[in-house]
Amino acid sequence: MKEFFQFILGRDFNTEDGGAADTAATSDDELLDSYSKAVIGAAEKVSPSVVNIEVSTGDKQRGGSGSGFVFTPDGFILTNSHVVHGASKIEVTLLDGRRGEAQLIGDDPETDLAVIRINAPNLMSVEFGDSNKVRVGQLAIAIGNPYGFQYSVTAGVVSALGRSLRSRTGRLIDNVIQTDVALNPGNSGGPLVNSRGEVIGVNTAVILPAQGICLATAINTANFVAGQLIKEGRVRRSYIGVVGQVVPLHRRLVRYHNIAVETGVLVVSTEPASPAWKAGVQEGDVIVAYDDKSVAGIDDLHRLLTDQKVGVEADLIVIRGNEKLTLRVTPEDSHMHEQRERQ
Repeated sequence: MKEFFQFILGRDFNTEDGGAADTAATSDDELLDSYSKAVIGAAEKVSPSVVNIEVSTGDKQRGGSGSGFVFTPDGFILTNSHVVHGASKIEVTLLDGRRGEAQLIGDDPETDLAVIRINAPNLMSVEFGDSNKVRVGQLAIAIGNPYGFQYSVTAGVVSALGRSLRSRTGRLIDNVIQTDVALNPGNSGGPLVNSRGEVIGVNTAVILPAQGICLATAINTANFVAGQLIKEGRVRRSYIGVVGQVVPLHRRLVRYHNIAVETGVLVVSTEPASPAWKAGVQEGDVIVAYDDKSVAGIDDLHRLLTDQKVGVEADLIVIRGNEKLTLRVTPEDSHMHEQRERQ
């Protein structure tokens, strides 16, 4: 009978120290050690690039604080628009204690992103990852300055992808990364990084009163917006008037219609009298191409809807049910649309 239980339990009753238990404990220690090493390595790699941001308002009163990170060796810093928007003075503190005033390069409230710049030598810049390769469940690490506690590190996992967050302007920020990483006021604008220390997102918001629901703008979106802000000081966009989210396409439809992508943008709604509404776009359509360019997700569509597309009619390819349709759409200037909305 003893041998039977040994066989079932896979352990030796004569072993006083419990060999299997020790093996399991050793494995747990090794796993924890690997996790710790990943967090420590990422934090040590990225922390020298993370900055504390303090702003003053027009009346010279202290307006608040946040985080940011250097992403070019010549001093360009990414942060949230809501951290620096309307500031009369922006001061930045580096990990090594250096402190100086920063210049606002560009501000895009529609994606809650901004670029500022400092003039300082020997700056360390972060390395960008690819947010399209992020997977649910992977390790995520945030570095920032919550409540003034500088260079705090918190870790968790990516909880979901493809979320949407409404910005202060009312525009939906799409392709947002949801994490359970602990964030607090002051973390805004700081980096969300993977286990290799690559930035995969810009920490943007905490959903209250929920616990463990924190959102970050995908770094691919942030990289594109930052480039526009550096070049022109703002992001000029054409506008078609759809709210959408990324969805997979059925392989049968991909093969049958010879579609070049395996995902598309599901139209959740169209705004009345918008270019998309005028073109006949309907809720439930899946956008797969615009102006002869494939559209695999929201980022693709945003990149294609540049200022150069304003007033230029183009083909919009959608999947409606099992059909592939070509619609003609003429984008408008997003700023003109916003002005009409405010009137």
